[in-house]
Amino acid sequence: MLDIKRIRSEPDHVRAALARRGESGGSQAVDEILSLDEARRESITEGDELRARRNEVSRTIGELKRAGEDADGLIGEMRQVAERIRDLEAAVSENEERIQEILLNTPNLPLDEVVAGGEEDNQLLREWGDPVHHPFTARPHWELAEELQMLDLARGARISGSGFPVLRGIGARLQRVLIDWMLEIHTREHGYQELRVPYLVTAESLTGTGQLPKFADDSYVTSQDGLWLIPTAEVPVTNLHRDELLGPDDLPIRYTAYSPCFRREAGAAGKDTRGLLRVHQFDKVELVRYERPERSREALEELTTEAESILQRLGLAYRVVRLAGGDLGFSAAMTYDLEVWAPGVERWLEVSSCSTFTDYQARRANLRFRPAPREKPEFVHTLNGSALALPRLMVALLETYQTEEGSVDLPPVVAEILGTRRLTA
Repeated sequence: MLDIKRIRSEPDHVRAALARRGESGGSQAVDEILSLDEARRESITEGDELRARRNEVSRTIGELKRAGEDADGLIGEMRQVAERIRDLEAAVSENEERIQEILLNTPNLPLDEVVAGGEEDNQLLREWGDPVHHPFTARPHWELAEELQMLDLARGARISGSGFPVLRGIGARLQRVLIDWMLEIHTREHGYQELRVPYLVTAESLTGTGQLPKFADDSYVTSQDGLWLIPTAEVPVTNLHRDELLGPDDLPIRYTAYSPCFRREAGAAGKDTRGLLRVHQFDKVELVRYERPERSREALEELTTEAESILQRLGLAYRVVRLAGGDLGFSAAMTYDLEVWAPGVERWLEVSSCSTFTDYQARRANLRFRPAPREKPEFVHTLNGSALALPRLMVALLETYQTEEGSVDLPPVVAEILGTRRLTA
């Protein structure tokens, strides 16, 4: 969440930054926080003064009683003081709860590099590879995969409803080996430690990364236990050190984890829902970093490059886009999207979002470190990125390497790990 000290000291900057996100209520939120905070501090000051008065008068009352003198007037006054203190404490608590509520529903501030605007204002930074345009009529992945008996959409829908595809045979195996291959690259070459994490988490964990309370309707929750299915491995991995104080030598920390991901909002926009383009359950390999504040911006470039390396090894054309403020995720301060070219649907498809969250998630999850022995603790900076999400990666592979006959000639690196070069019906 945002630092209330920064809101106090730089209210105009905070208002302007929220405006770049397109937050129409950002200025109102800042004004309300400042008003509540001022009232809270006034109540605290008055309460402290009354407690000091009560302590002083209590000594006087004791002296009067010991001297056999009447103290009833002072005792009555202190009863009124006690009632006022209780009222002030209740007001402080009420104001703090409201401030917390507003902060939990206020998004992160974008970095200065992030431009204002929506999706149409996203900035293309670079491209890699040449987008494939087949000399024949390219087929979409759902036709190819079902003909190759890799994908079964109808039976998935029968089991769970739309948005829950079934991969079968070589399709299931291809996804499995891709996951293992990516994890090996990130652990052996990029220095990440692999984790296997729970797929159900508490509401506190989702609050820590920013999914709750604002996006409760986008997630699946169990009614009996109140546990939530994770929308991404980012949630359990980022919360791994929640409420811990890390030592001076602990950072940086780099974790990678595979997990299935569950998202109710998958088809909410009413578009891009065919095949594997937008689903409610999918597999993803995630990268998460805990960094010192002074290194978080550099770490975002490193993390993005690590995700790009997967696409380069697969020979898939992609582009890197920096999101405008209005297109940022709720908790992100800056995001690079990696979009891969899919010739069957003739579209650029997002396969990774690489983001820095600055100290926003750390404040929510109480993720702190001590910069040096005996120094005051600070909040870490968190980052994460998909490296990569599987459904659209599979889409790009099938559509890019399809042949006119309907088979798929896989790139050498995939052929080697899968043990076959050509997928045929």
